[in-house]
Amino acid sequence: MVGGLLCGLLWACNKPAALPPKAERVPTLNEVKAKAESGDATAQNMLGEMYVKGQGAAPNYKEAANWFRKAAEQGNPAGQSNLGMMYEAGQGVPLDYAEAVKWYRRAAERGYSDAQYNLAVMYTFARGVPNDIAEAVKWFRLAAEQGDGLAQYNIGQRYRIAKGLPQDLVEAYKWLSLAAAQGTPDAARDRDALKRSMTREQVSEAQRRVREFIPKKSVPAATK
Repeated sequence: MVGGLLCGLLWACNKPAALPPKAERVPTLNEVKAKAESGDATAQNMLGEMYVKGQGAAPNYKEAANWFRKAAEQGNPAGQSNLGMMYEAGQGVPLDYAEAVKWYRRAAERGYSDAQYNLAVMYTFARGVPNDIAEAVKWFRLAAEQGDGLAQYNIGQRYRIAKGLPQDLVEAYKWLSLAAAQGTPDAARDRDALKRSMTREQVSEAQRRVREFIPKKSVPAATK
């Protein structure tokens, strides 16, 4: 959704909140705006997406951020995650990593996987928070357990090279396989390369874990 975001080290790059599934008839901007103005948080977030993408009107990041904020302040996790993206990119609002982290965290704590992934990236690159590998792993795992392919790839690589997790080739193979099944770039290649250093028994066990994996619908952060 929002361009100009960080990609790089440790296979991590931020991504936008997922758009809703395509309907048979796409509502017009005016229809969505009418619902948004009535206070519907889902419509407010959708309207923000439409302004970002230029659907029904010229792209307008400031207006998009305004509607994301309205949705976010009502507790809509997609709106919170999208508002975090706007602050991280400095589009429609001043660039502010601390604000980005604040909104990512609110959505992540509600179990929103895109925000969990993005918050992990912020901890990985010390953007608005100190670098904290343990926190990064925590949020990557929560997103991975919901079936997020990029998060699964990150967890797999961390098990492979013992970065924030103990080296475990079976777990690495499992998570890379799950990521590969979703078409995550490089996941299949890295899994196949890893396989060459594993025993037949290790591969068999990893494949069993892949078959038994069931994505969780929503994984909120544990409260203290």
